[in-house]
Amino acid sequence: EAIGQVELLDTKSAVAHWKASGLDLSPLLIEPNSKGSRKNSTTQDHGLGNALDNELIKLSAEALSKASPVRLEMKVRNVNRTVGTMLGAEITRKYGGAGLPADTIDITFHGSAGQSFGAFIPSGLTLRLYGDSNDYVAKGLSGGRVIIRPDERAKFDSNKNVIAGNVIGYGSTSGEIMIAGVVGERFCVRNSGATAIVEGVGDHGCEYMTGGTVIVLGSIGRNFAAGMSGGRAFVLDLDQRLVNTEMVDVLSLPIDQEEIVKGLISKFYAETGSKIASEIVSEWTNNKSRISLVMPRDYARVLEVMAKAEREGLPVESAVMAAING
Repeated sequence: EAIGQVELLDTKSAVAHWKASGLDLSPLLIEPNSKGSRKNSTTQDHGLGNALDNELIKLSAEALSKASPVRLEMKVRNVNRTVGTMLGAEITRKYGGAGLPADTIDITFHGSAGQSFGAFIPSGLTLRLYGDSNDYVAKGLSGGRVIIRPDERAKFDSNKNVIAGNVIGYGSTSGEIMIAGVVGERFCVRNSGATAIVEGVGDHGCEYMTGGTVIVLGSIGRNFAAGMSGGRAFVLDLDQRLVNTEMVDVLSLPIDQEEIVKGLISKFYAETGSKIASEIVSEWTNNKSRISLVMPRDYARVLEVMAKAEREGLPVESAVMAAING
């Protein structure tokens, strides 16, 4: 309804600012004299009718209607983008934000997935991929699980080969990402709650991360943890020169995190067959010292305040606010 309604625009506050003083904005407010359509002039075809998810939705009918377990296996190609997203939307539409119980719908794919494989998928949906994927895997992950490992016929060492693209796990809020291989830049940028495990990342890993857990069982790129204000990142054989320490500290693996990290790496091995994960867990006593914790300083301070408040029986929220404002 706002298209063409230039009389609704008020320029007074804009031109009153000293930076805009003297500007004539009237040319921007001319209502064009056009006989043609000014809105919805052409229709758009986003190709949703041909999306692989239409088939996934049909095959998952029992889960969508009765929450019954569904197991599927099929091929995927790089023209299949946002695989699982429409199916995830159907889950959310029927069951709300809580989704379904974990792994209610468990789909195994073989091949090369297109961009945004598993984007936004909710709890109850697990996508497994034998092969490789493009950028934006598990973007906005909302409780689902995305597991990627090399093709069964692959002869290469997964921790030495790129298996997925850039910006994986961007903006994820919950769920699991497990990738047996190396990935590109900006891994888990703005992750706020998902658990992600990978065998190597490019530049800017964990940038602006606010929550969740990341485990990197391999090399990282430069500028790791830039702007990271929450969550934890555990890195094997960390090169500290690649970490942006403006907001984080690099620490030895804390004793209270040892079993948690070991458990996650063990699960990663069980789900992906990762050779490096198997080696680490099998010699855990010797290997745990190779793992460093990248921890945001302010986040650590808040956790300490929360723990102290709980021990002393004080209101946790009040203690946290006092620490933040103090």
